[in-house]
Amino acid sequence: MEILRFHPSGKETTLSIIRRANALRIVAWSNVNWLERPDRLSRAVLASALGGSGPAGALATGAGRYPTAAAVVDEAGSVTYRQLRQRSSALGGELRRLGAAPGVAVGVMCRNHRGFVEGLVAASATGADVVLVNTAFSDAEVRNVVASENIHILLHDDEFEVTARTCGADVTLRESAAAALADGGRSVVRSGPPGRLIVLTSGTTGRLKGAGRRPTGAVESAAAIQQRIPLRVRDTQVVAAPLFHAWGLLHLLLGLSRSATTVLQRRFDPAATLEVVVDQRARVLVVVPVMLKRILELGPEALVRADVSPLAVVASSGSALGAPLAGEVLRRFGPILYNVYGSTEVALATIATPRDLQRAPATAGRVAFGSRVEILDEAGDPLPPGATGRVFVGNGMRFDGYTSGEDKERRRGLISSGDMGHFDARGLLFIDGREDDMIVSGGENVFPREVEDLLARHPEILDVAVVGAPDEEFGQALVAFVVRRSGSDLTAERVREHVRASLARYKVPRRVEFVPDLPRTATGKVLHRELPVS
Repeated sequence: MEILRFHPSGKETTLSIIRRANALRIVAWSNVNWLERPDRLSRAVLASALGGSGPAGALATGAGRYPTAAAVVDEAGSVTYRQLRQRSSALGGELRRLGAAPGVAVGVMCRNHRGFVEGLVAASATGADVVLVNTAFSDAEVRNVVASENIHILLHDDEFEVTARTCGADVTLRESAAAALADGGRSVVRSGPPGRLIVLTSGTTGRLKGAGRRPTGAVESAAAIQQRIPLRVRDTQVVAAPLFHAWGLLHLLLGLSRSATTVLQRRFDPAATLEVVVDQRARVLVVVPVMLKRILELGPEALVRADVSPLAVVASSGSALGAPLAGEVLRRFGPILYNVYGSTEVALATIATPRDLQRAPATAGRVAFGSRVEILDEAGDPLPPGATGRVFVGNGMRFDGYTSGEDKERRRGLISSGDMGHFDARGLLFIDGREDDMIVSGGENVFPREVEDLLARHPEILDVAVVGAPDEEFGQALVAFVVRRSGSDLTAERVREHVRASLARYKVPRRVEFVPDLPRTATGKVLHRELPVS
């Protein structure tokens, strides 16, 4: 476990300087390709120094090393690193003319395609704060985000034209217009210090909040990932995870900085994603757990037919993976699954390698480079291995606080993740559930996630969510929302019997509701507020 200390004021200490030096060493070593011309790496280093940090710097690094290589492949074809940099620079010049500058917020509401990348890099290069807007938001939610984040310019896909008209932004720029400006912009922008990247929290149980982060921890993020996950220079990576969330965004930026080819699709479709992995001979697939679940649901025949032999990394994060799904992915695809635990606020906390997951499929992994993870009791004191408590995380990559001025609880220089968990004797972290998910039923503490994992293994259950609800007899009791597999005649009593056979009686759901599907966010988190609990 990496033991690091953080000064409460945020000032650098000797240990943080050493940590940064180690991060640079890890990233440099991970980006060495002994078979390439030696001038390529030196060009990348020079481009990185001149391009600065943030998205524009990541693109400059990749373009300096392999300018004619494909940077992005989407439904419109491929665009090279040189072309992507030229187009982003031209668009950045036009955004600056429209008012983008340090202290100004630019929103990007685009699906996964080159337009998102160009808009992100262009806006960041002006020094503006970039707000990543979820493409699944309703008109009311978009208006709320524009107002709360004070968005001046909104870049959006053509399909969101109606939403954009009433969003309240001073300037709206649709995808086709932005592409035209990138094609023939009258001015270019020279990258300066980037502003904040603002990712909106998923809002599964409460109102949306913007989590701001400056790119000062970019090198540590790259080191944490590349120390455990074997990413390489010039990888072909299929990023199915949404780019407007931290997980997809991280891999986009990591891909740009190592001159990878990033393959994007506007909408996730399990069959289409599997097909593009095969057609592009992808080495890396970046997903959220629900996407893995949908791919597995294609069935054994489809999976056997797909030649995914070049695939060396399936990187998953964004929501709980769960032991049943982890085990099934390892069986179907082999030891190439990596599970990353963290959040928009605390950044990377732990990483589980295939070996970790083979030993303990439910684990969230070991503490990542540059991070410190502690399990604290209610008084804020550390708990020993095996004891369940509140998960707190510290590193140089954590967020600056919410844009509203609110913050997460901080103790011992660490930030609350909002989860309950424990370490085992081997140093593996296990997440037992969310703090606000735990219920007290008849005087017993119950974590719904344990019941969810058990039910997810049932052969007749396609999807499941377990939540707490008020109960006159026990104070609180569990309610299971179950999606049956096609053709199943599973009954509520059989569901309860399945739980009763493996867990304590107080963990058996009092109610079982059969539903056609579960409401989920783009990263696969269940929207508990939309479940008919009462």
